[in-house]
Amino acid sequence: MSTLRRWLIMACLSLSGGIIYLLPFLREVYYLPLQKALGVSNTQLGVLMSVFGAAALLTYFPGGWLADRVSPRKLITFSMLATGLSGLYFATFPSYPLSIAIHGFWGITCSLTFWGAMIKATRDWAPSTEQGRAFGILESGRGIAELATSTAFLAVFARLGSGNLALSWVIILFSFTDILIALMAWFTLPDSTREEREAKEARPKIGPRQVLAVLKMPVVWLISVVIMAAYGAYWGSYYFTPYATDAFLMSVVFGGAIGVGKMWLKPLSALGAGFLADRAGTSRTVAWCLAILIASFGVFVLIPGNPKLILVLIVNTAVASLAIFALRGIYFALLEEGGIPLVVTGTAAGIVSVVGFTPDVFMPIVGGVLLDRYPGGLGYRYFFGLIVMLCVLGLLASLIILSRYRQTRERPFPAGKAGTRES
Repeated sequence: MSTLRRWLIMACLSLSGGIIYLLPFLREVYYLPLQKALGVSNTQLGVLMSVFGAAALLTYFPGGWLADRVSPRKLITFSMLATGLSGLYFATFPSYPLSIAIHGFWGITCSLTFWGAMIKATRDWAPSTEQGRAFGILESGRGIAELATSTAFLAVFARLGSGNLALSWVIILFSFTDILIALMAWFTLPDSTREEREAKEARPKIGPRQVLAVLKMPVVWLISVVIMAAYGAYWGSYYFTPYATDAFLMSVVFGGAIGVGKMWLKPLSALGAGFLADRAGTSRTVAWCLAILIASFGVFVLIPGNPKLILVLIVNTAVASLAIFALRGIYFALLEEGGIPLVVTGTAAGIVSVVGFTPDVFMPIVGGVLLDRYPGGLGYRYFFGLIVMLCVLGLLASLIILSRYRQTRERPFPAGKAGTRES
């Protein structure tokens, strides 16, 4: 494979991985305009995201199974095309029940047919000695793709008047971008070769005994708690935009700029955290990030919403965003530091993903209920207080990993003759 073709593949994976999620997560930048266009309450808007999160959560395991049997080229192409076409319909701002159905469908296209395929294609992109580099490039590339697209389309939104028509055009632009990337994926990504399938068949088989052994590993559940805390904080970052407009009385465009502005921090923060984790240890770096998040969201809990404190809002949003994106770049590296055998990496990652990403289900509803019941800044302060408690639990879990598991390299594991590591 030529160098040019290899980097085109990574570009396609980065573009698809960064942009496919922008439609279901429109609320990150366009919370109030989307709420107004659909005519829904905070709770109803939270339900839309909970439906998306539940559909995605239920399909992580079958999505991995599907990715092992269908080529990433076909799955990623289908995912981008299906998401884009359904987005064109969503641009008409359909009824609430239909909006729920669309978000459930997006959960399937982003998880069942996309997530596992993207991970598999990335692993195929680099040799075993360069896997960290491959996923680091992917995460940074996703951040850059998300940032560039969101910044450009926010400018279109502001140019068109920041109303319903402007939002509709933004959704249409996102949708056509998905469709174009689908075409790129079809003509760029390779199908799995026979050699790859044969190599996979030669690997140790994972049966019920191995799955049960993974479930019994305390470190798997500790990592799940860490990821749940980090992902809960990530959900908190989605509320920075409406927090700026509701509590600090800023304009909708300013709130959108807060949402896009924090995206600028993602590529550098994720890469920097990766290098720091290699030097200082993953669990120690994770613990420091969670401690920063406890302090940062604690500031949001304590300070009142006041236009005079806008500088505090901007600085604290930047600090929290840096810590959140750093965690997203390194928390799966805890699998290695926790001594999870390579032969069951997929099984462990699946369990950790199902548990760790549960904030997709409960955080939107909790946030919506709190904002409806306690309008103004008070609802946000209660919501950010919940995130502080989650981060405290995550910090405790990371400290246990640091003290008990960091020096572990390999553990006895019932994998038969295969041992604990892949050959």
